[in-house]
Amino acid sequence: MSNVKRPPVRVGVIGLDHGHIFGMAHAVVSAGAELVAFHPEQGGLAEIFAKAHPNARKAGDPREILEDDTIQLVLCAAVNADRAPLGVRVMQHGKDFMTDKPGVTDLDQLAEVRRVQAETGRIYSVCFSERFENAATVRASELVQEGAIGRVVQTVGLGPHRINAPSRPAWYFERARYGGILCDIASHQVDQFLHFTGAQNPRVVASRIANHAHPQWPELEDFGEVLLEGDGCSGYVRVDWFTPDGLSSWGDGRLTLLGTDGFIEIRKNVDLAGREGGSHLFLVDGKQTLHIDCNDVALPYGGLLLDDVVNRTETAMPQAHCFQACELALRAQANAERITRGEDR
Repeated sequence: MSNVKRPPVRVGVIGLDHGHIFGMAHAVVSAGAELVAFHPEQGGLAEIFAKAHPNARKAGDPREILEDDTIQLVLCAAVNADRAPLGVRVMQHGKDFMTDKPGVTDLDQLAEVRRVQAETGRIYSVCFSERFENAATVRASELVQEGAIGRVVQTVGLGPHRINAPSRPAWYFERARYGGILCDIASHQVDQFLHFTGAQNPRVVASRIANHAHPQWPELEDFGEVLLEGDGCSGYVRVDWFTPDGLSSWGDGRLTLLGTDGFIEIRKNVDLAGREGGSHLFLVDGKQTLHIDCNDVALPYGGLLLDDVVNRTETAMPQAHCFQACELALRAQANAERITRGEDR
């Protein structure tokens, strides 16, 4: 993030359907943005959000935010399938857009988002929180750039989640509205594969999905896996809804980076060996094995995005990278083989 003091960026929020909006808002507000208005759409988090941001007014209609020429950036955590259409409207109103993942839920949406982004020159940023909001992953980026493990040749990304069904609205279990498990959760791991390998010509080698244990929600996918490759590098992704209640976190998210001179493993949320908290990084090279506590590592995404809004740059995330991560996740979802038990075949 630049050391030059930027003018305050005025921010609006449309869509409070997922709790990720709190982290997204914190990322920009803590970096100096002024959150001035929010419209909850149909989400149930409006009261909590209002308490967290008492200086922001509650808009009765999203047009109050879209048509406010003083607002430069709009944040969104609406229902998954509604995010891209809103982003198109935001860009057409001359504003930049930061959305929760997944940023798009089908390839037609992606084509329209790409078209409008190219026409308007606005920013369409997907907040891949497993990278941008996890201090150990930020530190891993620094270590890889410093050459700590040589050239990264493979990533293994695991994204287990606790389903906690009673707390989730009906749209979480409707395929057309949440987009599928690979489109949704696995977009994190696809983003990290692209980021850490730098693959310029990536493709989906294979992908599979399943509903292993939730027949009461036939449109839910509770397991998914993807094999990626690009420029001689490979990546494996596994995501699921099987985190047991006995774990102290909603999921034991992990990322392993295999380099030519060592490896890094990140335990994003919990260390099963007993260390408290999250953001644990383990580094192994030719000389040592280290555990690095990353809780004091600064998270640059929010500030960099605000710099980009002001300076019309791409320091937080290149626009091409954002769209490529979305496209790979969507193609993995669209072409996934469905796993069935023998008696179901």
